[in-house]
Amino acid sequence: MSHFEHIKFDKKGAIARIELNRPDAANGLDALMASELHQAARLCDGDAELKAVVLSAGSRFFCAGGDIKEMLSHGDAVGGAIKSLADDLHAAISLLARMQAALIVAVNGVAAGAGFSIALAGDIVLAAESASFTMAYTRAGLCPDGSSSYFLPRLVGLRRAQELMLTNRTLSAAEARELGLVTRVVNDDDLRAEAEQIAAELAASARLSTAYVKKLLLASSGNDLETQMELEGQLVSQCAASPDGREGILAFVEKRKPDFQ
Repeated sequence: MSHFEHIKFDKKGAIARIELNRPDAANGLDALMASELHQAARLCDGDAELKAVVLSAGSRFFCAGGDIKEMLSHGDAVGGAIKSLADDLHAAISLLARMQAALIVAVNGVAAGAGFSIALAGDIVLAAESASFTMAYTRAGLCPDGSSSYFLPRLVGLRRAQELMLTNRTLSAAEARELGLVTRVVNDDDLRAEAEQIAAELAASARLSTAYVKKLLLASSGNDLETQMELEGQLVSQCAASPDGREGILAFVEKRKPDFQ
C-alpha cells in the first residue's frame, strides 16, 4: 500500500482503514496530514471493490484540531497556508462522503476543531465513553471548516449549531449521542472491535445499496418531495437490475442469506 507519514492506510478485501498518526502532536491536522488524507480518500473512492472504510486514531486523542504551531510558523503567509490545507481536507471529506463505500468513524479521546468536523462526515460514528467533542475554532480566533457548517446544523439544528460553534461547549460522548452526533457510544476497550464488526457486516452487504443510501441522503436536503421520489425510483430500479439486487430478491424468496459480490 501507499506510504504515508502522518496517517496509516491499509486495505484488506472490501475494507480499508485510515488511521490518524501524529501521536506526539495530539493528531493535530497539519498540511501533510491533510494532503495524505486527500490521497487516501482518492484511493478509497477509486476502489471498485471497497465497501467500508474505518477512520480512527492511534493515540489517546482522536484529533485535537488544526496544528496551531504550524499555523504560527507561516507568519504573514498564514492565510494562504490555511486555505491550501483546508482545500486538501475538504477534498478528502467530499470524496469520503460521496464514495460508494460507507465511512465508519471511531472517535477515541478528544475530537476538537477539525477533528470534530471530520467525525461529523461519517456515515456511522462510534465514540468511546471517554471521547469528547468541541468546536474550538473561535477560541483561536478562527471559524469552522472541514464541512462542520454543513453537517452540524443538519444533525442538531441551527440553534444548537450556533451554541456549539460560538461557545465551544465541550460535549461528552453521551451528550453527543443524545444530540444525534454519534451513532453509538461503546466502552473504550471495545471501540476498535466494534468498528471492525460493523465494517465486516458492511463488507458482506450489497455495495450499490450502500452507495445509493449515501446518495439519497446527501440529495434529500436540497430536493423537493417529487424530485427526491424520482431519484428514489431511478436508484431502486438500478439496484433491482444489478447482480446483487437480483441475488438479494432471490435469496429473500428462497429464505436464505444472500451472497452478494
